[in-house]
Amino acid sequence: MFGARPSLALIALALLPLVGCGRVVFRPSGPQPVALSPEQQQQLALQQQTIQSRADQLDRDNQELETLLAQSRQQMQLMRDQVAATQDQLRATADQLVVAQQQKVELEQRTETLVAAAQQPAGVRPGVPAITASNTMLRPLRVTSLPGVDARQDGDVIRVSIPTDQLFARGAAQLNLGAEQLLQSVVADVLANYPEQVIGIEGHADGAPIASPNFPTSHHLSVAQATAVYEAFRRVSSAPASQLFVIGHGANHPLVSNGTEAGRQKNRRIELVIYPETVVRR
Repeated sequence: MFGARPSLALIALALLPLVGCGRVVFRPSGPQPVALSPEQQQQLALQQQTIQSRADQLDRDNQELETLLAQSRQQMQLMRDQVAATQDQLRATADQLVVAQQQKVELEQRTETLVAAAQQPAGVRPGVPAITASNTMLRPLRVTSLPGVDARQDGDVIRVSIPTDQLFARGAAQLNLGAEQLLQSVVADVLANYPEQVIGIEGHADGAPIASPNFPTSHHLSVAQATAVYEAFRRVSSAPASQLFVIGHGANHPLVSNGTEAGRQKNRRIELVIYPETVVRR
């Protein structure tokens, strides 16, 4: 049945001792190195150079961007500092404006009070002595010997004119150094001749634009200057407050034209106006 030749099964059984009893494992060999032609090697080197060049360019671009970013940050900080400084200046300006407005309101209220007090008859104000008229003519004053001071008859009053420039700086209402001594001499002559006459202290301006925020108009300036003279008058004399009053005319009553500097200088003045009325002391 089997013939003379051995079967395949018998051959396999015969080979088992030779291969061992374990599993038969197929182990493929590792990757073999690829041989490149000179042309391929040259192309690969060029590609590596190109890649390296692009990497270097990207590195330079990155450094430039970092520099620009640092400059931008510095500029932003500078702008923030400038904005902060501008805001501080605006706040300071706003504070100054508020102060100037408050001073303006106070000055206007003071002006209204002084004008109302001057216009109201003294006899109807509580605590103020009555003023009575005098029929005697006023005698000319002898104050013309004082430099710059002029005394003149004006109807039934005498006007003693003192140049404002001898008393105040331009556009200011604070007496200059030595101005109070001049006023003391004038006041002494006035009261020596007219110890009981009513005296008006009138301020006059030249109509030039006012550069000070404290005095928005020439009326405010003339009232402030006349008030400063009033306060000095009280300091250097024993005249009661009821004998004096203050008026600011602004530029409403110029002596000459304001078309020249000499004319404006003449119009800037303080006038002590001596009235025929006398103060009745009670």
